[in-house]
Amino acid sequence: MWWIIPVAVVILFVVIIIASIRIVPQSKAYVIERLGAYQCTWDTGLHFLIPIIDRVAKQVSLKEQVADFPPQPVITKDNVTMQIDTVVFFQITDSKLFAYGVENPIAAIENLTATTLRNIIGELELDHTLTSRDTINAKIRSILDEATDPWGIKINRVELKNIKPPAEIQDAMEKQMKAERQRREAILRAEGEKSSNILVAQGKKESQILAAEAEKQAAILAAEAEKEARIRRAEGEAEAILKINQAQAESIKLINEANPGNEYLTLKKLEAFEKVSDGNATKVIIPSDLQNVVGLVNTIAESTKDKE
Repeated sequence: MWWIIPVAVVILFVVIIIASIRIVPQSKAYVIERLGAYQCTWDTGLHFLIPIIDRVAKQVSLKEQVADFPPQPVITKDNVTMQIDTVVFFQITDSKLFAYGVENPIAAIENLTATTLRNIIGELELDHTLTSRDTINAKIRSILDEATDPWGIKINRVELKNIKPPAEIQDAMEKQMKAERQRREAILRAEGEKSSNILVAQGKKESQILAAEAEKQAAILAAEAEKEARIRRAEGEAEAILKINQAQAESIKLINEANPGNEYLTLKKLEAFEKVSDGNATKVIIPSDLQNVVGLVNTIAESTKDKE
């Protein structure tokens, strides 16, 4: 049975080795103390802990964390008490400072946030407080980040979650907002009616202009049509006169070429005299040669009757 002791020693040694193995997960850090004093900080990976001598003093999460603090009563510059709750986004950057810098980091951040918020709001009036959230958030974040730096904490963001003024002030604000909305509605309605009237007037003016332009174009087209008709009539009359003159000239030419006798010429003179006598003239002058012709014609007519 002598072998039991060596086997027990080996088993005990293996158990101690296994118990000394530590695996640090992602986004975690272990603060290690040796004999009660800070030794080192373990990052992600496999580590060995010396039994009895070393111990894990604190496990720190390196993820960004959110702390939602309850509403805090604050007083504005114009003596209005409001309830404001804040949300703080922070991240641990130094595990050693976080483990040994302050006893309760979250409670410290909450108290620091409350006092900082009271100091900032105390310098602002109610209206400015309600419209300056971004400015207040930036100021609180800057002050908290500087104050928590010795604790190994970085403040990423600070948000004012709710701002609750007293009920009577909230009711007055709602009435004021309602009156402002009604005023804006009346202004918008008046501006709409004004714009509508302007558009109607512009439409009438444009329609009148278009009507005048149409009448002008119609008159121009009518004048151009009348002008074109007159030109065409004048061209037709001129062409007719030209053709008549050409026909007369052609007939004269033919007569001249035919060498007409005195009887033909006498006949033409009689035709001309007939046309003259058909007019409205009260006095007709007969050429002497035409009188002789007329006498000759009468003589011939009488001799013809005697023979019959």
